[in-house]
Amino acid sequence: MKLNEIRERFIKFFVRNDHKQISSSPLIPEHDPTLMFTNAGMVQFKNIFTGTQKTDMKRAVSSQKCLRAGGKHNDLENVGYTTRHHTFFEMLGNFSFGDYSKETAIEFAWKFITEELPLDKNRLFITIYHTDDKSYEIWRKVSGFSSDKIIRIATDDNFWSMGTTGPCGPCSEIFYDHAKPNLQYDNRIVEIWNLVFMEFNKDEEGNLQKLPKKCIDTGMGLERIAAVVQNVYDNYEIDLFSALISKSQEYCGDVENKVAHKVIADHLRAAVFLIAEGVLPGNEGRNYVLRRLIRRAVRYIHQLGYNDPLLHHIFPVLIDSTSLAYMGDVYPELTRAKSLIETTLKSEEENFKDTLMKGINLLEKFTTDLKPGDTLSGESAFKLYDTYGFPLDITLDILKERKINFDQKGFYNAMKEQKERARAKWAGSGEKSVEQVWFNLIDKFGKTEFVGYEFSEVKDAKVLAILSSKNEEIDSTKEGEKITIILDKTPFYGESGGQVGDTGSFIIPSVIPVLDTGIQKKNDRSYDHTAEGIAIVENTKKVNDLYLHRCIVKFGSIRKDNIVTASIDKKRRQNLRRNHSATHLLHFALRKILGNHITQKGSLVAPDRLRFDFSHNTQVTHNQLFLIEDMVNSLIRENLSAFTKIQSMNQAIDEGAMALFGEKYSNQVRVVNIGDSKELCGGTHVERTGEIGLFKIVTECSIAFGVRRVEALTGQEAINYARDNEINLKKIAELVKVPVNEIISRLSILNQERKESETKIKSLYKKLVNAENIKSIEINGMNFISHSFTDIPANIVREFILQQKKPKTVIAFTATEKNKTVLIVKVSKDLVDKVSTKELISTVTGKGCGGNAELAQTGCDSSDIFTAIYSYLTR
Repeated sequence: MKLNEIRERFIKFFVRNDHKQISSSPLIPEHDPTLMFTNAGMVQFKNIFTGTQKTDMKRAVSSQKCLRAGGKHNDLENVGYTTRHHTFFEMLGNFSFGDYSKETAIEFAWKFITEELPLDKNRLFITIYHTDDKSYEIWRKVSGFSSDKIIRIATDDNFWSMGTTGPCGPCSEIFYDHAKPNLQYDNRIVEIWNLVFMEFNKDEEGNLQKLPKKCIDTGMGLERIAAVVQNVYDNYEIDLFSALISKSQEYCGDVENKVAHKVIADHLRAAVFLIAEGVLPGNEGRNYVLRRLIRRAVRYIHQLGYNDPLLHHIFPVLIDSTSLAYMGDVYPELTRAKSLIETTLKSEEENFKDTLMKGINLLEKFTTDLKPGDTLSGESAFKLYDTYGFPLDITLDILKERKINFDQKGFYNAMKEQKERARAKWAGSGEKSVEQVWFNLIDKFGKTEFVGYEFSEVKDAKVLAILSSKNEEIDSTKEGEKITIILDKTPFYGESGGQVGDTGSFIIPSVIPVLDTGIQKKNDRSYDHTAEGIAIVENTKKVNDLYLHRCIVKFGSIRKDNIVTASIDKKRRQNLRRNHSATHLLHFALRKILGNHITQKGSLVAPDRLRFDFSHNTQVTHNQLFLIEDMVNSLIRENLSAFTKIQSMNQAIDEGAMALFGEKYSNQVRVVNIGDSKELCGGTHVERTGEIGLFKIVTECSIAFGVRRVEALTGQEAINYARDNEINLKKIAELVKVPVNEIISRLSILNQERKESETKIKSLYKKLVNAENIKSIEINGMNFISHSFTDIPANIVREFILQQKKPKTVIAFTATEKNKTVLIVKVSKDLVDKVSTKELISTVTGKGCGGNAELAQTGCDSSDIFTAIYSYLTR
């Protein structure tokens, strides 16, 4: 039975038993800043289990994408060396939210594994928590097992808790015995399914109280159960991994190096799913985890003797419908992101190649005299990491293979001493968790009805709730108070999807204006004088289908249950519609001009501008920007109709609609169609593209590795931008005393004259430097040359120091110009192993520096810096 069939059987079995099939949530957790990645099937149901989110759903089943390669849950270093560790895996799970009991959960589990798969029950045995007598009796009844096959465990292995406090309960694990005597126990006996019975709530003192609603949370690793069903003890021998490893062996050969091929297959799959969700290689947080995965795989590719980019050649196996590793049907985002995945993998491999080769050679040098059992100093490992950018993971892998120990304490001490090293610290996704108050209000009132697509004004909206600035419910307000108002229905768009929230006015029965703070003076009574209350609302937010109108009371009072007339600022909304539709046209044009690998990474739709971030590994040229701009303006002039359709997610994707990678959508989605552009979008848009008027790109830049940003203007803002540029050109023409059409030629002449002057000045500086009386002294067999240069630029001194080639020499020069002093230190190549410029500078100045082991520089304040360097060298 193939892996894909096992997944399908599991889902269908529980759907037949009245469970609702829930799609996998993204690897990037939603509303949970405590997790770097989704690492279990229950993560997307966490708020339901804790009771902070109410639901009508009683039973659920899912196959969840999980990643354990960073943060507290990290299996990365074990991958390749064990039969069961993975960074990416799928977790099959069935869940009950106060519906069925542990007896039903056990019956479901037993029926599935013995009838649907089916497994030999003689190979199975059960563990339970030592005091869980009820589970013991249920298992005896359901399985017919004797007591020796139902094992009581007194440790936390069989008592699960969500945290130090909160829902918890005993769990029961199902194990399978491969019954192969030649296997070690850890490989022979494998846990295949964990059934968690959430029966208690643990308080801060550790006391357990029974939950009013008992829940069930189960998890079964798809790769593990596939190994059991396919009668192999190693997860990497199942059909999916066999196909990936075969492709790796096809390129690299060396079929005996199983560790290398396992790492390549596992890390590739994990990297592919991260990229498909919009994560790109970088130096912080999740981006750094992706970089580690790719680079660790590249190191093993190199170990196999293959020196060209490879991962992008293996990846297509995952989206080839004829392959045993095919995952494109269950996870269509892999196919949609094909181009992005391939270019990202290839680019990261190419960028890492030189670092890998240099690092391996240096590590070889550091370990030449070390034998198995010896220890590599932490300082040497840190030098590889800090100076040469060689990943610690790879250093540890190589040391492990050579049975050389690692001085971990020394490494982290060296890191601590490097004060200038700003190490990336992950602090969650940056999103704040949804506050309990909003869950309570949703439970109390239900979601807000949004009518802003059809109407700009609603005359009978009811004030359901008013919250103070501390998010506490109040019945009425007073003048000057900051409040949040929740209506039963609203025409105001809540900030989401990159589009900022609406502003406008509420009327009770006259007015609450929703405008930027400070637009009107406190005593302004230009509103309807019969108003009960007037307020300024700074923004409209959307939290889980609840629309929050942030207000400042301007006059009078607003009361709960008031009936209001809610009117948006139509002019501002029109500007937002114009910019949002232009953003879609920009996205469409980017894909047409640059390629289908373009995917949205972020956006801002404001009334005065738009911003669009997208995946692309190179700078967009001026000609490409002109083509993109021309295409958007051409679509505007065509005055295309913009319309929306509500349809199923699958139908929308089949029709070519663009979806954001990593975003979780409901079964029914809103598709915005503008010509050939189709996007899943909840924002507001023009009726025809002609309303946009004009589109002008104003900036294009890089904001992260592989991510570019375009900022643009539309309508009157674009016209104003063009006028400002025209005025500036005329001013420049006046300054250089030529007509506008001769500015370029005149500036070219002026620039050439400037370069000639700089060359003459530079030549004079060099003569001054060479004329200085520079002396050398000997220290412990080294030559130490030092000198202070005054009123000479640091770059001139740097050029001079680079010309010095004397062996066994340490050179330290300072260059002072305009009251700023720069220290430049150079160490000859034959002394680099003894003296590091960066370490020297850090020690004598207490500052960080830029450069490498041979040449570095930093700002300098000390007048006796050379004395400090002399003391350092004598030590």
